Amino acid sequence: MASTGITRKLDNLGRIVMPKEMRDMLHIYEKTPLEIFVEEDKIILQRYQPEMACILTGEISPDNLLIGDGEIVLSKEGAKLLMEEIEKLTVYTR
Repeated sequence: MASTGITRKLDNLGRIVMPKEMRDMLHIYEKTPLEIFVEEDKIILQRYQPEMACILTGEISPDNLLIGDGEIVLSKEGAKLLMEEIEKLTVYTR
């Protein structure tokens, strides 16, 4: 885990403000759902990823595809986007 050197104080409601530059870098925007984990004495924030959410589009559907022994979830649209990107890469490497 890398230290950013940034410190923040809690306000009277227990809130902290994450710097805009950090939110932008991590693609965390207003109303982005975050999960909160506790590991020993650490608090970990992570974008919430519901089960069966496509890793590319975020779409949640029972029709989503499970690949890589269930480690990767793709919607049909996400699979299409991935295939287009792979085809672009193969064109550039020929």
